Amino acid sequence: MQGFSRRAFLAASTAAVILPAMPALAQVTPAREPAMLEALVKAGNLPAVADRLPINPLVVTPLDRVGTHGGDWNSAIVGGGSLSMLFRYQAYEPLVRYAPDWSGVVPNVAEHFESNTDATEFTFRLRKGMKWSDGEPFTTEDILFWYEDIFDYDGLNDVGQNHLRAGGKKARFEAVDDVTFKVIFAAPNGLFPLRLAWANDDQTTRAPKHYLKQFHIKYNPDAEQQAKAKGASGWIQLFQREAGLVVDNEFFQNSQRPVIHAWKMAIAPGQSTDRAVAERNPYYWKVDTEGNQLPYLDRIVYQMVADAQVLLLKAMQGEIDLMDQYIATPANRAVLYDSQEQGKFGLYTLTSTETNEMVFQLNLNHPNEAKRKLYNNKDFRAALSMALDRQAIIDTVFIGQGTISQPAVRAEDPLYNERLATQFTQYDPDAANALLDKILPNKDGEGFRQDESGKRVTIIFEIDQARATFLDIFQLALPMFQAVGVDVQMRSMDRSLWEVRVRQGIEFDGTAHRFGGNGGIAAILDPRYFIPNTTEALYAKGWQLWYRDPASKGAVEPPQPVKDALERYDRVLGSPDPEVQRKLMAEILEIAADQFYVFGVCLPSDSYGVVRNDMQNVPKTMPNSWGYPTPGPANPETFFKA
Repeated sequence: MQGFSRRAFLAASTAAVILPAMPALAQVTPAREPAMLEALVKAGNLPAVADRLPINPLVVTPLDRVGTHGGDWNSAIVGGGSLSMLFRYQAYEPLVRYAPDWSGVVPNVAEHFESNTDATEFTFRLRKGMKWSDGEPFTTEDILFWYEDIFDYDGLNDVGQNHLRAGGKKARFEAVDDVTFKVIFAAPNGLFPLRLAWANDDQTTRAPKHYLKQFHIKYNPDAEQQAKAKGASGWIQLFQREAGLVVDNEFFQNSQRPVIHAWKMAIAPGQSTDRAVAERNPYYWKVDTEGNQLPYLDRIVYQMVADAQVLLLKAMQGEIDLMDQYIATPANRAVLYDSQEQGKFGLYTLTSTETNEMVFQLNLNHPNEAKRKLYNNKDFRAALSMALDRQAIIDTVFIGQGTISQPAVRAEDPLYNERLATQFTQYDPDAANALLDKILPNKDGEGFRQDESGKRVTIIFEIDQARATFLDIFQLALPMFQAVGVDVQMRSMDRSLWEVRVRQGIEFDGTAHRFGGNGGIAAILDPRYFIPNTTEALYAKGWQLWYRDPASKGAVEPPQPVKDALERYDRVLGSPDPEVQRKLMAEILEIAADQFYVFGVCLPSDSYGVVRNDMQNVPKTMPNSWGYPTPGPANPETFFKA
């Protein structure tokens, strides 16, 4: 489909919408071998394309027209930072995926799936003859390896797999044959297909047993010794690194692990100081409507750039083929618009489904008792929120474009909660000082507030330096906080360090982010600021761990209202009835308004991205969401250069 309608999306049912499968070719005879692989086939080093494809490959209809093979997609990685962007470009291959317009889910790795009437049992059928990028078969043996030896194996990381839990229990996997398996829940899980398609959550398709078992103690008695020889603390750490289980960066830093993606890392990030390169997977299992094996583009080349300013210059000079992350800031829009003719590129529209431009998150589960007590004081958070002159931030950072709001569901959505969206958004330093005077009445000689021990209260927000908009907001916000006597500081850092300090750590004071859902399917599937249900709820990771498993390491029992909200969310996930889901979500939003976990600046306006004029089959409009994840569902494997 050509575009994305926010109104249609918000009006869509929250029940799992399953769209018809695209017509498959019973016997595919590809029109042509990708030129990049012809020599390998002729030399006998690679089977012919007909032998590399599954019996029933997925047929993808290109957006505008059938493309041609060859060429590079030039992109960039800023400051050696997060590689989660690579998931969006080359690795969105769950069992089922979102349709390009986010109207539901369509078959993907699974050529067919169905559920029983009460949504407790789901049956998936894989594509017979499908292969990993090294030519080894992809079967239910790989799915069961992931389930039994990773997800359900004591000590290995299963954080973030909440979609595989219902009724307080993990799902059970059963293989029927080499292409058919079942996922069985203890209670109804009506949203399971929609949740399975969310961003990079589905990890069942990322565990090649034939490769990973060499690092697993169950299959290799010498795994512990092998791990220590490789500098790991033990086999679990090495296995997690090889499998890419813990952080995004590790998933792409192992170029040896087979994948099922359109492109496979040839030069992994870290192997070179100037670029990372992903090359076409010769065993990729999708074709176009004329039978040509996808992807069209031979490679994705990620240039390593020092900072966002260097990235901007490269885009202006036409060195970026398609990109929006780290470049599509309000401040850059005008200069990029004026540089289109010179750089031979255009701009595409990103329709925001996110909750806020930037969300301030204090660490409510901080290990320091004094900080934890202060940060959990709702009046303290309210005071910081009222110390912000949001209109001044909007006028300066967003060129006057934006509606003042807390992280909330948009007004046009049926779930809109006015109190959640508007409370404590007024710029009122007097009211902020009045609250703070009750909480922290003592000040030092410089006018900064002190705790009970006489120590200055200092809060350090730790920020990914590649997010230029966040840095700009903080430059304005810091003196606003300091004006009411709170010594708030910002510490910017390379994204990889931020991942360690914030995503994996527990001792940070606060951070900021912007994703989450502001309506429709997104609000229910990613309510991170309304309820601490996922690791993305950076403000309360201990509560989230308790929700996942009260006995897990780092779990912190939340207060009763938070428990009540989490219990309601379990009922949302268990109900196949959209009306019941919406009623329960409305109650969750009321609790979120009472708790006031986090505060923000303004609702995001539609954003944009840069696309070179010769890049074809790129939609003019796409949703902008972490969960979608742009541009993954828009079929990047069909992008080509003309």
